[in-house]
Amino acid sequence: RIQLMEAGGGSVQAGGSLTLSCVVSGITYTSDCVGWFRQAPGSGREAIASQYWRGGGTWYARSVNRRFTISQVNAKDTSYLQMTLMVPNDTAMYYCAYGGGNWPMKRPDDSMYWGQGAQVAVSE
Repeated sequence: RIQLMEAGGGSVQAGGSLTLSCVVSGITYTSDCVGWFRQAPGSGREAIASQYWRGGGTWYARSVNRRFTISQVNAKDTSYLQMTLMVPNDTAMYYCAYGGGNWPMKRPDDSMYWGQGAQVAVSE
């Protein structure tokens, strides 16, 4: 059974940085996809980054490319989302996601399991 447990989140000023983490358990295949989505108030859930489990290729949405970085620490079974140069439009609930063989995850339907979510707020 796949389980995802997020940590991190919080408030930051525009231009600042924040890192989210997601401990993943139950994944069998290194080619499986793990990634991150976000959902702002009144908006749909947006895919922002994907990575093959155990490293390999990455994918980013245009809205976060060159500002956000997805990475892993294999020994900790943990995926990270490092967010830099943050802007108020980055304010959202952020979700870790597991997509199985769906590479990359570009739509909510591509995800098979979700983390519980972490709230991020960026102020002017």
